[in-house]
Amino acid sequence: MANCSFCTESLLKGTGYLFAKKDGTVFYFCSSKCRKNQLVLKREGRKQKWTKASRTFKEREMKKEVKAKAS
Repeated sequence: MANCSFCTESLLKGTGYLFAKKDGTVFYFCSSKCRKNQLVLKREGRKQKWTKASRTFKEREMKKEVKAKAS
């Protein structure tokens, strides 16, 4: 089972999009929304509020801030 390259959601077998670049890089996407955001609009998944990747990135940043304040 693969994860979406943009939002890190898990993909079920037989669903989603597979995109292979000429240099051999392979991207998996769960929806056309994720595909367009990464390939056409050149966005990063961790900077978009609606992605799971964004939520995990923000949680890590909050933990780092708490550790820095505690020190």
